[in-house]
Amino acid sequence: MSLATSPYLLYSDGKGNIFEDESLYAIGRSGWDALPVPVEDWIELPEGGSLYELPDRIGIGMDVQTGELRLCEKGWAVAAFIPPAHTGFYISAFETKPGAPTLPLFCYTAAGWRNGRFYVPAIRIEQDIRQECAGFDAEKVQLGVEHLTKAYPHNRLVHHLANNCALTYHCPAARNYFIGRWECPVPASPACNANCVGCISLQPDEETIVSTQDRLSFKPTVEEIVEFTVPHLETAPYPLVSFGQGCEGEPLLMWETLERAIIEIRKHTSKGSININTNGSRPDAVKRLCKAGLNSIRVSTNSARSEIYMPYYRPNNYQFEDIVESLKVVDGFGGWTSINYFVFPGMTDSIAEYEALRKLIKTTHLKMIQWRNFNIDPDWYLGKINVGDTGECMGVKQLMELIKDEFPHLKYGYYNPPMERIKGKYEVDFAH
Repeated sequence: MSLATSPYLLYSDGKGNIFEDESLYAIGRSGWDALPVPVEDWIELPEGGSLYELPDRIGIGMDVQTGELRLCEKGWAVAAFIPPAHTGFYISAFETKPGAPTLPLFCYTAAGWRNGRFYVPAIRIEQDIRQECAGFDAEKVQLGVEHLTKAYPHNRLVHHLANNCALTYHCPAARNYFIGRWECPVPASPACNANCVGCISLQPDEETIVSTQDRLSFKPTVEEIVEFTVPHLETAPYPLVSFGQGCEGEPLLMWETLERAIIEIRKHTSKGSININTNGSRPDAVKRLCKAGLNSIRVSTNSARSEIYMPYYRPNNYQFEDIVESLKVVDGFGGWTSINYFVFPGMTDSIAEYEALRKLIKTTHLKMIQWRNFNIDPDWYLGKINVGDTGECMGVKQLMELIKDEFPHLKYGYYNPPMERIKGKYEVDFAH
């Protein structure tokens, strides 16, 4: 394929109208560097994706005639949000003006326009359809909310999932619960022991950005957890319940409640999988949960390196080594281990990160990487963790290929797999 088939750069007039500039090819960004995107890396913007204008940021493109990089002075830069199940290879390339506002907590993938279609440099990393926009019927969700809030009139968790998550934030996991299928979210903790720069449920007052959702404000009881999770595990297709959601703090701080809840759930049903999404900060608590019947863990991290992890997570009373130990604990119990890996082109694909990731996979016998797009202002993030030079990088696509070649049994995806996949039928047909 030739460069001449690259998509054109997009710009906004600052009023929400987006145009293409046919004098410039769209390019991407890796770390601090703007660079051309290989033509074969562009795919059509998937359904559920959207475009953003980036205030006080000027797009960088490649001149169609000269091949040189230059600014598009016609308007503001544009970036794409790519929907779940897809992972971006490049960030939108732009130059930030002095005094520009910090961007909200979304992903900012490069985007372009060609032959009447929007394009992004990305890959579909997960075949599971559980969060496809086309799979949600608002009427069914509303009926499910009405039915289940009546069925559990005093359950604060069900009402939080209904009013806060499903109806206000349109959380796909919560909506799936109310449709009676797949993964059921179980928020468990209002508190956290990390102070993540890009926390989506609690931002300090001095920051200009706001959290994208309100955090859980109460401590659920064992009874509240068991009451609605047991019927879900009993009746849903490919059932899975997950402690630890974006609308809460760190579930391991509530481990005693979770331990009792898991024991109680398993008294009533052996079906499905019990998972925890966590920062992995308490290996001792993870061990207790595994003894109680925890089946899988997903540990979130922006890096396999302590020196990149610590300034982003800013943890209270735990170290990077603790999250590694938590993965080892679950593996020792024969459980499923994955990392929720925040992909930041120019950091995730650096040579230093690649070597650290290889080491992490080997030492923990990691089963899966969930390649998640990092929802954060790129300039703000690199500034917060004090990275001025991201070092030599190989490209996110090549990183994925090299890791897969070396660790062929390692699964790639975007979601926690249900027990049917964990036990070997990994390529489940989720449409049925």
